[in-house]
Amino acid sequence: MTDLKLALLQCVSQPGDVLGNLLRLDHAAADAAAAGAQLLVTPEMFLTGYNIGATPASALAEAADGPRAQAVAAIARQHQIAIVFGHPEHDAAGRIYNAAQCVDAQGHTLGTYRKTHLFGALDRSMFSPGAGDEPLLEFHGWKLGLLICYDVEFPENTRRLALQGADLIVVPTANMQGFDFVAQHLVATRAYENQLYVAYANFCGQEGELTYGGLSCVAAPDGAGLVQAGRGTELLLAELTQTSLARARDLNCHVKLLSNT
Repeated sequence: MTDLKLALLQCVSQPGDVLGNLLRLDHAAADAAAAGAQLLVTPEMFLTGYNIGATPASALAEAADGPRAQAVAAIARQHQIAIVFGHPEHDAAGRIYNAAQCVDAQGHTLGTYRKTHLFGALDRSMFSPGAGDEPLLEFHGWKLGLLICYDVEFPENTRRLALQGADLIVVPTANMQGFDFVAQHLVATRAYENQLYVAYANFCGQEGELTYGGLSCVAAPDGAGLVQAGRGTELLLAELTQTSLARARDLNCHVKLLSNT
């Protein structure tokens, strides 16, 4: 395992503008790669927008290997950076999911994840819940878990990934103002109680009647906040070290105790 430099894109949602969002992703990937980042994380449903409604979500849904994923893979290859992106995904039976996918710097899909805990009437009107049985991803010696937004607010989700051996949990989100506690306190708590890194990438600004809270952040395994964005558009950078990971796991043994029971 080597140290890892992470980039989080915080931005205003552009609902329905897939081509425009791919162009924004291309620019963000170029900037993140130039800053030395190996992984770029975008907000929840970044490629299509989140507050789009059931009919557009169904119309925009693609398979995990569809044209959008291929376009992101081409951006990843061009800039030699791995990318986590969100969009509506359908399965073979036609069910629609709120999904996140990770492609590596060669454009290969490392894994996908479907949101398990759907928040409010909007989420439930658009999506079916995922099963939450996806395996961890391997990335530069790190074991990565994926969650989406509301999922991280349930401790069993992060604990499941921690018990599988996760070193980093990546959380694309679309969290609104009024729920700042999550970014300001809960993300760090999840990192501390599981001795792992948690990266939380949010929208900012307005999308329809929703006002997003920004405050994207990365928390360390000892609960320290490494970086936190403000309320506006920002490319956030964080250094994740194996030394900090090992030190936190030496000092605390929450996960180790459960693993031995």
